[in-house]
Amino acid sequence: MNPLQQIEQQTLDEGREWTRRLLQDRLQAAVDQIGPVSPLSGLKLKRARRVGMKLRTVCGVVELNMWYGFCTQSDRHMSPAREQWGLRPNQRFSPEFEKRMCYTATQTGSYEKAAAMAACWGSTVSDDGVHACVQRRGRQASAPIPPTTKTRRDETTMIIMMDGWMARHRGPQWGMKPPEKRADRVHWHEIKSAVIFRLNQRVQTSTGRRILIKKHAVAVPAETEPVEFASQVHAEAMRLGLTAAKKVYVVQDGAIWLWNVFEDRFSKCAVGTLDFYHASDHLWALANDLFGQGSAEAKRWVLPLLHQLRHGKESRVLRSLAALVQSAKVNHPGSVDIITNTENYFRRHEDHIHYAALDEAGVPVGSGAVESQCSQFQGRFKCTGQFWSDQGFANLLALDLRVRNDELQYLWGA
Repeated sequence: MNPLQQIEQQTLDEGREWTRRLLQDRLQAAVDQIGPVSPLSGLKLKRARRVGMKLRTVCGVVELNMWYGFCTQSDRHMSPAREQWGLRPNQRFSPEFEKRMCYTATQTGSYEKAAAMAACWGSTVSDDGVHACVQRRGRQASAPIPPTTKTRRDETTMIIMMDGWMARHRGPQWGMKPPEKRADRVHWHEIKSAVIFRLNQRVQTSTGRRILIKKHAVAVPAETEPVEFASQVHAEAMRLGLTAAKKVYVVQDGAIWLWNVFEDRFSKCAVGTLDFYHASDHLWALANDLFGQGSAEAKRWVLPLLHQLRHGKESRVLRSLAALVQSAKVNHPGSVDIITNTENYFRRHEDHIHYAALDEAGVPVGSGAVESQCSQFQGRFKCTGQFWSDQGFANLLALDLRVRNDELQYLWGA
C-alpha cells in the first residue's frame, strides 16, 4: 500500500473508532435518561431489568445496556428507549444505517454490489441484509406522501409526460431449468411511468442542451391497470400544485392507453400534446410505404408536410391526408389501409398537434424527458440477468422513486 494511503486509512480507522465510541456513550446516556419508565403511561415498568443489545450503525456496532420490563397499560414487555427511537422488535440496524443501505441499493446494479459499496464507505453488511432492508422499507415507501402545506397560486406552467418501459419478471415456472423450452419462465411487463416538472425548472446549457434541474418521477409496479396509474399520476400532480399552476400541458406519444389516461384525468384541466417525433414517424412510415423505403421520392413528399406540421400549418397536413384517402384506391391501391389509418390517427389528435403555438409558449413538443426517465429506470431494473419477483420489483421501485424525488427521509420522519 502506498505510504500516504496507509497513513490516511489508519487515520480514518482511528477516527471511525473514536466516533463509534462517542455514539455509543451518547446512546447509553440517552437510555439511562429515559430509564425504565413506560412512554405510554409514564409509570415505571414492572420487573424492570437491564438487557444487552447490539445495534449496527453507520459508525459501527455499538453495545448498549437497555432497560426492559412489563408495561401494564399496553399489557406487553417493552424497552422504553427502543419505543422512543422507533425501533421495531428485533431491529438491529439504526435508521441512518437503513437509509444509507436503501439509497445504495437504488444506485447500484444488485444487492451484492450494494453490500460491496457499503463496505467501501465503511459499513460491513451482507447482501441478504440489504435485500431484507429494501423489502421492508420498500413496502412502507409505496404509501403516498400527503401534502404538508396549503398550495399557493403558482404562475408557472406544469408539464406532465407519461410513457412506459419494459422489465423482465419471473414467470410461474421460473424454477424450471432453461433446457425445458416449454416452461413459462419469464414474463415481460410494461412499467407505466411519468415525469412532472415546472417549465421554469427547464434550463439550457451553454451548448444549447436543455436539462431539468428538478423533476418528480412517478412509476407503478407491473400489471397496474391504466386507471390506477392515472389516479396515482393525478394524485402526485395535485400534491405538486396541479390546481395552482397557471397552465398544464400533458405531452406523450400516441399509445391509446396514454390518451385514455389523459381523457380520464387531465382533459378538463390540461392541454394534450402528441409527441412531435412520434407524429413525424407516422408520416415517414406512410411516405416509405408509398414511394419506397428511404427513397428520394419519399423524402420529397414528406418533408413539406413535416415543415407544415411543425410551423403552424397542421390544417394543411390534415387536408393533404384527407385528399390522399380520396385518391388512394386509384393512385395507391396497395396502401389504402396505411393511408386510412394515418389519416384517422391525425384526425384523432387534431387538437393535440398545435406545435407552433407550443413553441411560442415555450412548451416542449417532444416527450424526451419521460423517455430519458424511462432509460434511467431501465439502467437499474433491466440489467443483464435481472428477473424480478413482483413484490421484489415493487419494493425496490418504491424506494427508487423516493430517492429520485428526494423523499427518502420521509420513511424515517421528514
